[in-house]
Amino acid sequence: MKRIFLLYIFLFVSCTLFAQNNDTWASFWDKDSTHTGYKDKNGVIKIEPKFMGMTIANKFDDIIVVTEEEDQSWKSYYLTKTGKIVGRDSLYIFDNGPDCENEGFIRFRDPKTDKMGLFNGDGKIVIPAEYSNINKAINGMIIVLKGAEKINDTHDGGCNHFSWSGGNDYLIDTNNKILIKNFVYNDELNFYSLQKSKEPSLDPIRENFLGVDGQYYSFINYDKEFKLWLKNGLLSDLSKENLLKKSYTEIFYWKEPIGWISEPKTKFINKNYKLLKEKLLELNNPTCDYFVTTDGLNQFIYEADKYNQYFNNCNESKDWKYPMKNIIITHRDKKDFTQDHFDFLRTEKGYQLISVSIRKGKLK
Repeated sequence: MKRIFLLYIFLFVSCTLFAQNNDTWASFWDKDSTHTGYKDKNGVIKIEPKFMGMTIANKFDDIIVVTEEEDQSWKSYYLTKTGKIVGRDSLYIFDNGPDCENEGFIRFRDPKTDKMGLFNGDGKIVIPAEYSNINKAINGMIIVLKGAEKINDTHDGGCNHFSWSGGNDYLIDTNNKILIKNFVYNDELNFYSLQKSKEPSLDPIRENFLGVDGQYYSFINYDKEFKLWLKNGLLSDLSKENLLKKSYTEIFYWKEPIGWISEPKTKFINKNYKLLKEKLLELNNPTCDYFVTTDGLNQFIYEADKYNQYFNNCNESKDWKYPMKNIIITHRDKKDFTQDHFDFLRTEKGYQLISVSIRKGKLK
């Protein structure tokens, strides 16, 4: 009986520790709003406020970048939830910001070789620093570039903008196993849509790649998917009912002199349906001057909790999973040049109208 009781205690403590480790911690400021710490979901302080600088993660799942003051200087490193410190002075920086964990992995750069690798959530190196460039881990896969030369480097200017010359692209998994050689980088690929088959997929919105295992890896191309959806799912039926069905719960729109405001979709579309239909019908005209771009949600506009799933722990748009496709219609005449914008967010329910800006015409 005593052994059973001890076993119960052991299992209870183990499960409790495991649950705590999987609890997402949230950042908070000290009284002066100068240092950041982290609390668990119950508000219990796990790390007292002491971080600053490169500490941009507002949520802490497994591993983050932090900066703290030490001997009148700043020290930056990667920190795990268990308190393990790794990658001192090995931060991967781009656009003046450090990397953010994705799927339990985070990128680092070896300052001696200028090559990149990958830490897992335990702070262990799972991808050694042998690559010129590494993309985020997405659905357990990573696009990497090896043997390239960095050119037009503005690193000393602080912007980290450069391009690459030469080298080879690969698609690997998080165990550093090559899946596809000569992989052509394309940020329109949906890595969550992976299908493997003996023959190439015939789906017109998919792109095929021959893997080293002899099988074909196919991925949905967001751009092809959206344009097909636009033609068959929206423009083929511009009834009010279908437009409401293909819209987000609220629509953001630009209104002078206020700026961006939002309204429930039903109210907005009921007031502006005639104008919206007129503008969207232009896309069916062969002479319509329009183009489609890809972006992500703007964190300064879409601030409500309902949009949290579309941003990562550093409040960056997860455009690799939830891209926003922007239709820009251009109007030119002798005196004026205007553009109308229709933004569609890819959600779990498909593409949905989420934002409108009309310059030639007036929204109510």
